[in-house]
Amino acid sequence: MEPLTDSEVQALVAKANAIRQTIIEMLLAAGSGHTAGPLGMTDIFTALYFHVLTHDPKNPAWDERDRLFLSNGHIVPVRYATMAHAGYFPLEECLTLRKFGSRLQGHPEREKLPGVESTSGPLGSGLSQASGYAYAARMDGKRYRIYCALSDGEHQEGNIWEAMMFAGKNRLSNITAIIDRNNIQIDGMTENIMPLEPLREKYESFNWHVLEVDGHNIPQFIAACEEAKAIYEKPTVIIAHTIPGKGVKEIEFDYKWHGKPPSKEEAAKFLSELRTLQGKVSSEHQ
Repeated sequence: MEPLTDSEVQALVAKANAIRQTIIEMLLAAGSGHTAGPLGMTDIFTALYFHVLTHDPKNPAWDERDRLFLSNGHIVPVRYATMAHAGYFPLEECLTLRKFGSRLQGHPEREKLPGVESTSGPLGSGLSQASGYAYAARMDGKRYRIYCALSDGEHQEGNIWEAMMFAGKNRLSNITAIIDRNNIQIDGMTENIMPLEPLREKYESFNWHVLEVDGHNIPQFIAACEEAKAIYEKPTVIIAHTIPGKGVKEIEFDYKWHGKPPSKEEAAKFLSELRTLQGKVSSEHQ
């Protein structure tokens, strides 16, 4: 695949900024939910839905689509917001997040929203679901790829390591796992609560191909996804180093924003900051 042009990169950066604004708006409307993780993963979800994935928003059940599993379901606002911007459902529906009867619950529910591949809530189970799906796809001779987004903190769950063994042992080269390595969890820093390092070496010892990227460098992340497609006989994991709360200075790197929404006053301030940046992005694009 040809490298992205500068204008294509700027268009994706601008889209990510717009999605971040939608995330703040939907969390404000809900009055609950997680803020840091969704903002931190916005560049990656933008790259996935607007460049990497083979999918059709108008036909979410298309059999040849790539599958994207979200293991850390609590960051689902970024998935809903990105899906809405991609055309899966009206943008205004985002404001029903966590409302009674809404399709957009605090954790994704597969049967409620077309385009969501799995229901997730309990951490640590997404990689098992994705590995099983990848194994079945290979048995069926399917060419689509399986992607699985994971948090770093949920690697404290043993189920993750069983899935790593299974995928490595069965050489599931059709799966790409993406770890949000933001170093925080709800009550502190991952390395203080349960150290994960050396994470790269641990995946390599389970027979995975390991790539590390700046999770906010969209071209770098897209290039890693392309490299994963060329790897045979091994699953690939992309360790994406991200800034929790990326785009809003008051939230960045602060674990206390892991699981709380902005107040009305905070949301107004955060949206102003993002809209100011949007103007800068647009100006550079012009």
